[in-house]
Amino acid sequence: MKIASFSVKSDHHIGIVQDDQIISLTALGPDDFPACMKTFIERGSELRKRAEQLIEQRGNDDAKFSLSEVKFLPPIAQPEKIICVGLNYIDHCKETGMEPPASPVIFSKYANAIVGQNDVIEIPINSKEVDFEAELAIVIGKKAKNVSEEEANDYVFGYTIMNDISARDLQFQDGQWSRGKTADTFAPIGPVVVTHDEVGDPHELAISLELNGEMMQDSNTSNLIFTVPQIISFLSQSMTLKPGDLIATGTPPGVGMGRNPKVWLKNGDRMNVSIERIGTLSNHVKA
Repeated sequence: MKIASFSVKSDHHIGIVQDDQIISLTALGPDDFPACMKTFIERGSELRKRAEQLIEQRGNDDAKFSLSEVKFLPPIAQPEKIICVGLNYIDHCKETGMEPPASPVIFSKYANAIVGQNDVIEIPINSKEVDFEAELAIVIGKKAKNVSEEEANDYVFGYTIMNDISARDLQFQDGQWSRGKTADTFAPIGPVVVTHDEVGDPHELAISLELNGEMMQDSNTSNLIFTVPQIISFLSQSMTLKPGDLIATGTPPGVGMGRNPKVWLKNGDRMNVSIERIGTLSNHVKA
């Protein structure tokens, strides 16, 4: 199931993407489906079954929209936590001149950084070295605390795409990563959340990023150092993960910082991040 948050004529919906159209669950069952992805996730299998019933049982022409007539919103606009894993591809460690870590390197972003499909990424006035990072993001499905690696997949609702935009000059000037990683608009996500059963194995997905039509990152999640179960178990030992929490799993090689000459984002740039079985997240840059 591919689930999206979207708007039509200023009305907000959640819906199921099927081919070139989206079926609004909010229009089909407004009492059951408030226009909030987080609520849908929190209510779990109950709402998934209800969604499937509504789509199968009702004539739903009034609830169908073509993808071209809707505005995709960030799937989850206000997660409690946006947790990111750094240095999680070996080749990315090499291009940054850093040793592969012995345990996951963790940092955070905040909700001010979240934008959605086709939204603008703004270069802040205090940075001249803004970079891109294609990442697979885990969407947590239920409360998780002290979870073992063997049971970790049971806590995954699904997956989405994140572009971990990073102001490298601020990141390394500070000696820690928060300010350089969580400027406004620095966490574009979407356009959909794909449930874990439809994605299948998250460790065999092609992942890429194009900048102005040129391939910059081209890899596979099979190259992750720490797997999805390892990351969830590691985090849950010190913090309680909640439904709707996002965990970005790290970026493959090819980022602007690792190139010679270095490539920094500039006004008018266009990025497409694609992950197999999930889709493509597109954003443009404004100075």
